[in-house]
Amino acid sequence: MPAYNHANYNEELEKLDYIKNYLRNYNEKISGHKLKIDKEVDYGKSHYNSDNAEQFNELIINTALQDSMSKKLKDVTKGLSKPYFARVDFNEENSNKQGKYYIGKMSLMREEDHELIILDWRAPLASLYYEGRLGNASYTCLDGEIKGDIKLKRQYTIEKGELKEIFDVDITTNDDFLQAALGSNKDNRLKDIVSTIQSEQNRVIRADMWNPLIVQGAAGGGKTTIALHRIAYLMYTHEKTIRPKDFMIIAPNRFFLSYISDVLPELGVENVTQTTFEDLAFEVIGKKLKLNEPYEKLSTIIENYSSKDSKRSNNLIKSSTFKSSLEFKDMLEKYINLLENNFIPKIDFKIHDFVLFSYKELNRQFLYEYSNLPFMKRINEIKKSLVNKVKYEKNKILDHVEYQYDIKLNTVRDQMPDCPKRREKIIFLADERDNLLLNIKKGLKTMIRDYISKITTSSVLDYYTDFLSSLEKFTENTSLNETMKYLKDYSLNNLLDKTVEMEDLSPLMYLKLSIFGLEDKISLKHVVIDEAQDFSLFQLFILEKIINSGSFTILGDLCQGIYSYRGINDWNDISKYIFAQNSSTHLSLEQSYRTTVEIMNAASSVIGSLNDPRLPKAKPVIRHGDEVTVYEKNSLKEIAADIENRIIEMKEENYKSMAIICKTLKECLELKKLLKQDKNISVITGKEKDYSGGVVIIPSYLVKGLEFDIVIVANASKENYTERDLDVKLLYVAMTRPLHKLYIYSVGDKSKMLSF
Repeated sequence: MPAYNHANYNEELEKLDYIKNYLRNYNEKISGHKLKIDKEVDYGKSHYNSDNAEQFNELIINTALQDSMSKKLKDVTKGLSKPYFARVDFNEENSNKQGKYYIGKMSLMREEDHELIILDWRAPLASLYYEGRLGNASYTCLDGEIKGDIKLKRQYTIEKGELKEIFDVDITTNDDFLQAALGSNKDNRLKDIVSTIQSEQNRVIRADMWNPLIVQGAAGGGKTTIALHRIAYLMYTHEKTIRPKDFMIIAPNRFFLSYISDVLPELGVENVTQTTFEDLAFEVIGKKLKLNEPYEKLSTIIENYSSKDSKRSNNLIKSSTFKSSLEFKDMLEKYINLLENNFIPKIDFKIHDFVLFSYKELNRQFLYEYSNLPFMKRINEIKKSLVNKVKYEKNKILDHVEYQYDIKLNTVRDQMPDCPKRREKIIFLADERDNLLLNIKKGLKTMIRDYISKITTSSVLDYYTDFLSSLEKFTENTSLNETMKYLKDYSLNNLLDKTVEMEDLSPLMYLKLSIFGLEDKISLKHVVIDEAQDFSLFQLFILEKIINSGSFTILGDLCQGIYSYRGINDWNDISKYIFAQNSSTHLSLEQSYRTTVEIMNAASSVIGSLNDPRLPKAKPVIRHGDEVTVYEKNSLKEIAADIENRIIEMKEENYKSMAIICKTLKECLELKKLLKQDKNISVITGKEKDYSGGVVIIPSYLVKGLEFDIVIVANASKENYTERDLDVKLLYVAMTRPLHKLYIYSVGDKSKMLSF
């Protein structure tokens, strides 16, 4: 309700004015301190003396203070506009304390008496606001479980320091405050959700960091935003032991990274690594390879999917499924084991007749003593053993040679009378001894290098090529013969063209890790994977191997698994095959907050046509809009004319973004030619690195993870979207992108799935 109509308006206005005044004074005080520190840092840098340890330490301390004050000033500046968004009154059990806690994006404590003015939304007590109901409640903190009584939960709309609205609530779902937030345009949605986090979202954010967390999230359930807020929460909770660079977000593509790029700084979190799986793979492999983009293969599959000759699509699907599987990983392990058993040269490490290490001894070291290391790091350890052995045995060998020749010389002296032949024999033996000693001394200098040079290695790509060339050796499953033949020919042709595809990256990474290891250790403590339904078990296996921990947050939606032929089809498979040694936590985000009830119901009827119990239907929040209608037209030209009118309407109604979704890129380009009025419409091809808003034409397979104020599905005809799994999911993804309005067109008869 409008703030001025609330019974406690004057009290709340007085509180807001007090906090704003405190922030202004605090800002002035911090600014003064920072100005002083800035001068000291500038002086320290300009008069730096590397020999003065005291000056160096002072500079380090002042620089850290400078950074801390900069962050405080940034928080305070933001806080002046919106210092808090909620309040929870909590009376702790067996205490006379009447706690009134104002919750915001930062923590603020009064310096003079350490009284808490603003409670950070990530603090344990703040969970009462997100999950507690009025009455008996509790929260968990370092001191254990704190029980008590929630007397009040209140939400505020504060804009530019002015109190606009006040809502008293019991729970944070389906209330007016949430409805107002959900009704906003796309531009504001990713940045500011802390005031409307729901209980199921809060459980995801605050879940234990060290156990794998697997989240099935409905389209529009806030997976991406919740994942980012989870990072902010974990960094706040573990701020003494974890740095931003210990976190990694793996997003589906660079376009998506651009889409979320400014959210973490808004949450006060910077320097978190944001990457894609392919970029991480290139870092691990140590070489950037030419990658056939996944969407290009998907596009080929889609274009041939419904054609009379669908053999190519079927072959691509089967080979991709197999190459992404743990069975393929097991075959690669057999190949790696074969390399391992033949890696050490079958020769003794010796000089002259002196065996320092037998082949069996060296092979035992390689196979058993250093089995936890990559091959080449094992060789480095063995090399240390060789160095130590040579150093230890060098004088012994030389002494032994001299001793043996002394015996021979003494025998000649004792057994032969002095004569030219005796002298000749002695000279011969002495020369032979000296030459042998000289050769041994020379050999000792190079024998380690000579031995190591006999250990032959290839490049990762060469090993992979060798493996693919002999695939059939590593399985007895004859039912795979046809698939393996296609996979082998297809993959080897790609490698001849110096290209790889997404499914090749996991085996290449596995070979690199097993044989060479990492050049630079990847120091990570937690990995967040978004759109994880498109990840294969092989990909998750290799990521777990890199991080060597179960500290993962894995989020996705099986209903949007348009890469299901190589991705995850059952979340339980991850727990079963990847994190067998850890107890995974499975949570769901069932509510869909993005779109209206009418749009979500229409989309749910589409995904429901698959009758797959593993594909849960989303539960829309009660926000109503227009009914979804399918407009059947005679041609794409007619549809284009109608779309141009929709664009005009969009601008008149002040919506900021619209996606015109076609099934394929080819259809996008065809439609673009027909849309002549607006020259600013861009076609998304997948190569873009950022998204600037406005009206875009985009293929169905690139739209996943994005959202727009208005969506137009350009041609949902029965020919375009059949009842096959992939078509159903592509249409479902397209229909779940809009926040406010969805228009569906069809050239001729609409898809059978659109029976609403």
